[in-house]
Amino acid sequence: MDSLGGVDGLFAYDGPGPAPGNAGGGTLAGNTHDSAPLAVRMRPRDLDELVGQQHLLAPGAPLRRLVEGDQPMSLLLWGPPGTGKTTIAAIVSGKTNRHFVEVSAVAAGVKEVRAAIDAARSRLTTSGQETVLFVDEVHRFTKAQQDALLPGVENRWVTLVAATTENPFFSVISPLLSRSLLLTLEPLTDDDVRGVIERALTDARGLDGQATLAADALDHLVRLAGGDARRSLTYLEAAAGAALSTGTATDGPVVIDLETTETAVDRAAVRYDRQGDQHYDVTSAFIKSIRGSDADAALHYLARMVEAGEDPRFIARRLVILASEDIGLADPTALTTAVAAAQAVQLIGMPEGRLNLAQATIALALAPKSNAVIKAIDAASADVRAGKIGPVPSHLRDAHYGGSKKLGHGQGYRYSHDAPFGIAEQQYAPDVVADAAYYQPTNLGAESAIRDRWERVRRLIRGR
Repeated sequence: MDSLGGVDGLFAYDGPGPAPGNAGGGTLAGNTHDSAPLAVRMRPRDLDELVGQQHLLAPGAPLRRLVEGDQPMSLLLWGPPGTGKTTIAAIVSGKTNRHFVEVSAVAAGVKEVRAAIDAARSRLTTSGQETVLFVDEVHRFTKAQQDALLPGVENRWVTLVAATTENPFFSVISPLLSRSLLLTLEPLTDDDVRGVIERALTDARGLDGQATLAADALDHLVRLAGGDARRSLTYLEAAAGAALSTGTATDGPVVIDLETTETAVDRAAVRYDRQGDQHYDVTSAFIKSIRGSDADAALHYLARMVEAGEDPRFIARRLVILASEDIGLADPTALTTAVAAAQAVQLIGMPEGRLNLAQATIALALAPKSNAVIKAIDAASADVRAGKIGPVPSHLRDAHYGGSKKLGHGQGYRYSHDAPFGIAEQQYAPDVVADAAYYQPTNLGAESAIRDRWERVRRLIRGR
């Protein structure tokens, strides 16, 4: 364990490889022990073992040039959990023979960040060895803490590898962003995760052929992983441990069946293929149950998606769409509720995020329903596609630039706030759709009051 500045655990050598200060420097390759977690033992040792991220691994790609050409370059890795951010830092360190130091963005302060950079500078000066400074969850750093990283990056005292699950354009300061190569990591596919599990079963660093997975157990682990390779290996290790501890001595490997897998990971198997018919069927039933105001059925389908490892952001997006498509102004708070749930899921993640999704699901199911919003925009779009695109009435055109008044722009425009009730009688739409009535409110929920007001307002505007 490499700790600097007297703060044990804030700076950690993490993973396989010679301990920092030993011959060969602190790297992350080749020094795991048998009791290390399976996810650590199976960590890819080079880019060829990295699963997914093919857009980063092509010949001549920046990441490959950095590793294989040993070019000093700071990286900002943006992607979901379990997609290889820590692994890439390990490969950069191991393959380029740089010393490796990890800073915890949760526990470290400005003092610790500066201490890590000062130690890297001293190491570079005295021994010539460069340092990889890995900062996980860099979005948790304050602006002052991120500012403290800049001297080390600018002077190349460290090769910074910073990882984040948040959009770096909002969570990372511009000077640090501009000095780093931003690499976006894509979520792993089910096939990627399946390959990770299958390799761990046979690889000498993993289970080394001691166990095999039944087909339905493998499918179950892939579903539960949700595109997270580290999670899939954690679940596999738990299932294999249970099977090996209860299995009897045979001439062949122990078979890990579905029941053992379920028990080990404490999750019931749910028949649900995130990329097959079940995905679309369950999603469709979820939306239609909310639309039909059956909160119980909607919660059932929500639970099926959550338990099967569906991306909670996908569920949240569907709720946001439904709030406008099926509720609209019958309950103006529905969209606010759905957006708040989506933001909460993004903020706190799973499993707690299921509470926010459940609350939004119940609220939207019980809300009064109206499809007037989608009917209105569809009708307007149909007219536009049909060519009903007339010129903007001259009194509504921009009259702020020189010469506009000579063209008649703005002449005759009535300022609404000067009119009775704040509503001026004048034409707003082009002639070709002057009589269009796209929005037709229902008599349901809050839209009933909106309907009455809109009918009066429409008559005032059009002089009727």
